[in-house]
Amino acid sequence: MKIAIASDHAGYKTKELIKTFLKENNHSYQDFGADSEDSVDYPDYAFKVAEAVGRGEYERGILICGTGLGMCIAANKVKGIRAVACHNESTAEMSRQHNDANILCLGARVIEQDKMKGIIKVWLQTEFEGDPPEQPKSFGRAGRHQRRIDKISEHESL
Repeated sequence: MKIAIASDHAGYKTKELIKTFLKENNHSYQDFGADSEDSVDYPDYAFKVAEAVGRGEYERGILICGTGLGMCIAANKVKGIRAVACHNESTAEMSRQHNDANILCLGARVIEQDKMKGIIKVWLQTEFEGDPPEQPKSFGRAGRHQRRIDKISEHESL
């Protein structure tokens, strides 16, 4: 899986640890910055990753800032992005199964590193449920989860 990754200054050290974790788990990634703990503006890095994922150059993205919230807000301004700020494995799993989240936002100051690795692992391994075969035809073209994703995509085009 090709992953785009970036952080602001608050997430820099954590991003470096995550890159090692990704490499150990055979995931390829591209680092979009930041390159140090010097103060930067998180939207600049969120937009770089979100635009690359939105163009289809990367399957998923990971963004790290102090809380994960600022990165999440900024990334979600890019068409085609469904960024989530997850704080445990359960929300990571549901964000993939039900929302087909394509960017994971993490808080370096609020999540312990070991817990963060578990969140990333679950998020990368979990597939979108999409249109389950057991879904009754009365639901139309897509299953309930896909139908909801379609509504979000349609709204982006307004």
